[in-house]
Amino acid sequence: MWLGLSLFYVGAVLCLNGLWMLGRIADKEIWVINIFTGVVSLCIGMASIFGPATDAASVKGGALTLLFAFTYLWVAFNRFSGADGRGLGWFSLFIAITAVPVALDTLADAHSTLDWWMGINWAAWAVLWGLFFVLLGLQKRIDRPTGWLCIAQGILTGWLPGYLVLAGKLA
Repeated sequence: MWLGLSLFYVGAVLCLNGLWMLGRIADKEIWVINIFTGVVSLCIGMASIFGPATDAASVKGGALTLLFAFTYLWVAFNRFSGADGRGLGWFSLFIAITAVPVALDTLADAHSTLDWWMGINWAAWAVLWGLFFVLLGLQKRIDRPTGWLCIAQGILTGWLPGYLVLAGKLA
């Protein structure tokens, strides 16, 4: 259920951050969903790493979840501090590079519909975080395509699979 919970709110934050990049949500309020999703993801990641049933797989899952938690908390911090986002952009490159072998490993070991979906998700996230690097780290004005892709991925890689996992329809 941790996965469903995490994906559900990742879907929400990606959709809303996409709308924010398209100018539909103000800087002064986008921090709310980023803090909430960052804290939820932080709790899930920490429970996965330090919880009572910890094993190698849960530590790996927790470490990967923390990539998302830290991203959303950093977005919120940038809204408060007025930072230009270049540091977050370079962190996004780290995530994009990390997501490639995670996608390949997940697809290579896939046994269920959820496994296949997650492998494809990781590949999609590699592309999206790569765009975050170009947008923020390299300061290229690609807000609109990045915003639209963020919304699409929010629905397809977060919101929809998260809801299906929580509803017991995707395992």
